[in-house]
Amino acid sequence: MHPITSPKALSREHAHNGAQSGWRLFWIAVLGTALLVMQSLSAAARPESLAPLAEKVSPAVVNITTSTVVEGRTGPQGIVPEGSPFEDFFREFQDRNGGGDRPRRSSALGSGFVISEDGYIVTNNHVIDGADEIEIEFFPGDGQPADLLPATVVGTDPNTDIALLKVDAPMPLKFVKFGNSDTARVGDWVVAMGNPLGQGFSLSAGIVSARNRALSGSYDDYIQTDAAINRGNSGGPLFNMDGEVVGVNTAILSPNGGSIGIGFSMASNVVTKVVGQLKEFGETRRGWLGVRIQDVTDDLAEAIGLANDEGVLITDVPEGPAKEAGLLARDVITSFDGFEVKDTRDLVRRVGDTEVGKTVRVVVFRDGKTETLRVTLGRREDAVGNNAGAESGEAIPDEGEKELLGLTVGVVRDDMREDLNLDAGTTGLVILSVDETSGAWEKGLRAGDVITEAGQNKLSSIADLEAQIAAAEEGGRKSIFLMVRRGGEPRFVALNLE
Repeated sequence: MHPITSPKALSREHAHNGAQSGWRLFWIAVLGTALLVMQSLSAAARPESLAPLAEKVSPAVVNITTSTVVEGRTGPQGIVPEGSPFEDFFREFQDRNGGGDRPRRSSALGSGFVISEDGYIVTNNHVIDGADEIEIEFFPGDGQPADLLPATVVGTDPNTDIALLKVDAPMPLKFVKFGNSDTARVGDWVVAMGNPLGQGFSLSAGIVSARNRALSGSYDDYIQTDAAINRGNSGGPLFNMDGEVVGVNTAILSPNGGSIGIGFSMASNVVTKVVGQLKEFGETRRGWLGVRIQDVTDDLAEAIGLANDEGVLITDVPEGPAKEAGLLARDVITSFDGFEVKDTRDLVRRVGDTEVGKTVRVVVFRDGKTETLRVTLGRREDAVGNNAGAESGEAIPDEGEKELLGLTVGVVRDDMREDLNLDAGTTGLVILSVDETSGAWEKGLRAGDVITEAGQNKLSSIADLEAQIAAAEEGGRKSIFLMVRRGGEPRFVALNLE
């Protein structure tokens, strides 16, 4: 007997198969849409071509050629040793072939970019430093000067390696604008343009590899990029995908002088401030607080009584705005002009960016509580080299030496002051030797350092230091707070008592 399938059962089977087919179509559609979205995002993240961007910004990028007169050599150095019997022969040979003492002209190449139609150009200071002649070559194209134009220096800032030049062009120049470097994120696409190795106008692309890099300057804020930067790219622009300048290509890290994918561009938000001052004054005018400072470590925070290691510790207050406002050595600056202070680099940049003559609020941690002082800033450039002086005091004779906390110390004598770079009134203990297995050695203390204070009290004798160590131990402290001078420069050290 053949089984009979009822119409109802048949209907269910068709319905089930239809539902499966419908779901398959639905998921195919979902996957297809997802693929389209991913392709769209990929296209947005990486454009098919950078040609439109290059065409837009390249007319504002320039090559810079500098020329410098170099004094001639006084003899055949590098060929024969001085005093050699062949010295006269080689000197005569050099003179015959145009050498000798005659000056010669040396040339160098770099890059730059136009920032205004009336001919202001930004480059690196090291590109034009010491140059007698500066010539600007513009990107070939309609509406740009066809010939080399001479440039004059408006102003320079060696601290950020930025220079501002000016050319007188027969027509309005094409220029580019600065962007906001603070919005540049690690992973964003960037384009570098310039004159690498004298090859002429060249473009390279990469990403932002890192932010807020510091190399050697107090005001450093470099964007690190893997876009190829070589010699000759110095002073050229680093563009974002909107064609805005977010950096000035300045340096590379390389064992061989060529690009290995680690380049540094000074952030545009630093450059714009410098360029604005150079354009207005022909020089920079940075704020000056007038303190010597160091970072707060965990040990120092514990010794001072701070809850964390943020802020900066004042080690010395010479004559200047800070002293007039009442700031003291051992104060910890936690806030400047309404901004929380993280470390010394942060404070130096904030002070430098602040207008000269502005009165700001400075919050300090002093003797277990916070105080707010108002400081009218001076000008840093006027204060360079100001080493106003040490506090006076009279040394109390204390013969001999003693070993304490891994240090062998003795009282500073008058005959030591010149060698130790100490003022006549400075009292303290000179470190004669340091146990290399001790915590003092790990903290960087060395023979020749002078301990002038311990536990915020001045030292005149070994007994003074012993008393402060005993007081710290009785108070349950794990470390003692020392002021140490090396070469006359002060710093604070929290030395463990154990």
